[in-house]
Formats: sequence, structure tokens, C-alpha cells
Amino acid sequence: MRIEESGLPGVLVLTPARFGDHRGFFSESWNRRTLEQAGVHLPEFVQDNHSLSARAGTLRGLHYQAPPHAQGKLVRCGRGRLYDVAVDARRGSAHYGRWVGVELSFDNGRQLWIPPGFLHGFVTREDDTEVIYKCTAHYDAASDGAVRWDSLGIDWGVAAPILSDKDAAAPVFADWQSPFEGTP
Repeated sequence: MRIEESGLPGVLVLTPARFGDHRGFFSESWNRRTLEQAGVHLPEFVQDNHSLSARAGTLRGLHYQAPPHAQGKLVRCGRGRLYDVAVDARRGSAHYGRWVGVELSFDNGRQLWIPPGFLHGFVTREDDTEVIYKCTAHYDAASDGAVRWDSLGIDWGVAAPILSDKDAAAPVFADWQSPFEGTP
């Protein structure tokens, strides 16, 4: 597995090896032992999520789960292509409000590890894009929240994304009170 720093401390790009032949390929998308041997120690995952966006330009985010239900996420693309974004939302962090974006696709096999305390969002680049992600905490409706997708200067690559009502009505980052504590 190839492990790369993303530019934000704690956010990692993981690319599992693929072993292929004329039939297709095999890949271990998650192997705790392999990561720990490389010095990467991720929390336990308790929930897997799978979403399908029927149309390119569908934007989901920027989402979070507030403590004590904050989620770390290991995100990958099962089909299609997307631009995945993590934003440091930890008050007191030297990187507060900074973001990183990575293209994830079925073809490149890349995954993005987003620790608790970060906002998460993505925009699909192809129709029928599937996003699969492991979470370190169970979903809790009372802890669910969002920050407006266009309030941080992120270049999503789409002028008029397809949004949910929740995402369209989310507060802008500057007016939002983060529930996450960070370290400088």
C-alpha cells in the first residue's frame, strides 16, 4: 500500500496495490496490519456507508458529526470518479479552515483518510458515481451538521452543483461555531 501525506496533518492518501490479469484485479482495500507495519494507526471502524450519485456535478457536503459522535472516514470510489475534500475544523489548529482535495476514482483506487475534527465533502465527476466509506463512529442524527460548500474558496470544478436542501441551507464557515477542539 502506498501512503502519502496530503498537506494537512493527519489526512492521508492511501493507494492499495492491485494485482491484475486478463480477468480483472484483486486489491485489499483495507488491512490494519499492513498499515500498522507502515506506522499508520487508525481507529476502529464501526460502520460502512455506500452512496450513489446518479449525475455528475452532485455535491455532498461539507458534513460532520459533532462530538461525542465525531467520525473519522476512510473514503474510496467504488465506481466512477469524484473530487473528495477534507477541511480542518479543529479550533486552535494551526491549519483551521484549510482544506485539501484529492481525486478518487475506480481507476486510480486511491482512498482518503479523514480524521475526526474535519469537515468532509465531495463532488462527482461522472454519472453513477459510487462512494464507499468506513466510519469510526455510528451515525447520530442529533450530531449531524453541515457547513456551506462554497464558503471556503474550494474549487469544486462545477459552477452550479446539484445539492440537497440541507447542503444549500448550511451556514457559511465564517458564521459557524466549530464543535471540534484542536491542537496548534
